[in-house]
Amino acid sequence: MHPQARPARSKFWAYLALTKPRIIELLLITTVPTMIVAADGWPGTWLTLLTLVGGAFAAGSANAFNMYIDRDIDRLMNRTKQRPLVTGELTDRQGVVFATVLGVVSIAWFAALVNLVAAGLTLAAILLYVVFYTLVLKRRTSQNIVWGGAAGCMPVLIGWSAVTGSLDWAALVLFLVIFFWTPPHYWPLSMKFKKDYARAGVPMLPVVADDVRVARQILAYGAAMVAATLALIPVAGMGWVYTAAAVVAAAWFLGICVRLYRRALHPERGKLAAMKVFHGSITYLTIVFVAVAVDPMLPY
Repeated sequence: MHPQARPARSKFWAYLALTKPRIIELLLITTVPTMIVAADGWPGTWLTLLTLVGGAFAAGSANAFNMYIDRDIDRLMNRTKQRPLVTGELTDRQGVVFATVLGVVSIAWFAALVNLVAAGLTLAAILLYVVFYTLVLKRRTSQNIVWGGAAGCMPVLIGWSAVTGSLDWAALVLFLVIFFWTPPHYWPLSMKFKKDYARAGVPMLPVVADDVRVARQILAYGAAMVAATLALIPVAGMGWVYTAAAVVAAAWFLGICVRLYRRALHPERGKLAAMKVFHGSITYLTIVFVAVAVDPMLPY
C-alpha cells in the first residue's frame, strides 16, 4: 500500500519531516529581527529562546496538520510523494496526535512563559494555516496562497507581542512585508511544479493562468513588498543601514522579477528560470531582515 516507504529513516526523522523544518527555519528568520526592533535593541536571550521554541512548535503543528489534510494530493505530486504520511513511515493517527500535541504545547508555552497576547496570536496562526488556507482556500481558489499566506506573516506579530505585550504600526508593516512577499516567493515554485499541482487538482495560479499573467502578478506583489519595506523606514525609525540594504535588495529582486516577466512575454528568449525568482525571494527576505536586526543595534 505504500510503495515509496523508506524504512531506513528513523521515526525521529519522520516526525521531524512532518514539521517541514525548512519552512520553520524561514519563519523564525523573521522573528528575531522583529523582536530586536520591538525592543529597540537585544530583547534578552531567554525571551528570544522562549519565543523561538514556542514558534517552532506552533509552525510544526500547523505543518503537520497540513500534511495530514493534504496526504491524498501529496500522493499524486512528485514533489511531495516522499512525505512520511504518504510513504507509510507514520500512520494518520500518529500524524494527527503529533500535530495536536505540538499545537497545544505551543499555545500553553506562550501563555505560561511569554504572555497571553503571544499565545492568542499563536492560536490564530495555527488556525489560519490549517483551516483558512489548507481546508478552505487551497483547493478552491487560485488566490489561495495570497490570503492563506497571512499565516506565514504571524511570526512577526508573535515576536513583537512577545516583547511588548501588544502590537504596533511597525509590526503591521512587517506583517505586510511578508504578506506581499509570499506570492513572489511561492508562485515561481508553483510555475516549476505546475504539472504536479494540475495532476492533484490544486488551482494554483500558474495552473489556471498563463505565464505572462503569473509573471505580471509576481512583479506587482514584488513592487508592493518593496513599498512596505520602505514604509518601515519612517514608521519604525530605521536608519541608513536598513535603508541602503532595502533599496539595493529591492532593485536586485525587482530586476529578476522583470526578467521573468520578459521571458514570459518572449519565450523564444529562453527558459523562464522561475526558480531563480524563488531562490532570490529567500535571499531578499534574508537581506531585509538581517538589516532589520542590525539597524537598531548600531550606535546612532
